[in-house]
Amino acid sequence: MSRRLLRPAVAAALAGAALLALSACAPAAEEAAPAPSVTVVSESPTPIPTITQTAPAVRIPADCRAMLSADVLAQLGNTPLNDPSLGASGVQSDGSLTCIWRDPGADTTGLVTRISREDRGPALDMLNDLVDTQGFSCYTPDSGTRCEKTWINPTYPVNDGRTLYWRDGVLIDTQYSNLAPTGYTASIISSVFGG
Repeated sequence: MSRRLLRPAVAAALAGAALLALSACAPAAEEAAPAPSVTVVSESPTPIPTITQTAPAVRIPADCRAMLSADVLAQLGNTPLNDPSLGASGVQSDGSLTCIWRDPGADTTGLVTRISREDRGPALDMLNDLVDTQGFSCYTPDSGTRCEKTWINPTYPVNDGRTLYWRDGVLIDTQYSNLAPTGYTASIISSVFGG
């Protein structure tokens, strides 16, 4: 055979091989393109769980004397504590503590403290109402909210007053007349919340 006859045969063979190679890469005629994926959304989605860190509940004291410093107790002196004739005092059925420092024979001198659990919303609403309607002053010491007011007793020439302190779900509410030991509320705050 001559070389001239081989050239067209080789060219035809190469063209056939190239066509076979290209057809192997192309999708078959009956193969369809993949269908797009569909995500089904539920009518009622499952809520994402949330992690809520809750601070351990603050312990309310069970002893009116033990929560006060030696200095405050010295200022209270011989003032009777929780005389039964003055009403319910000490630890109450709801876990609150009521402390009544007063001589039952005295006309006005004494103080009453109630320590109870109070949620943030209602506590702050009450404190704001005292500011708006009764002229209390509030500030935020010791990581809490403290509101207070003093006035002259309508019958006797002595000071009356009220101090409230709220923090971490606990409300300390003290009302007094002619008996306001220096550091009284601060001593209770330290006892209840540490510090």
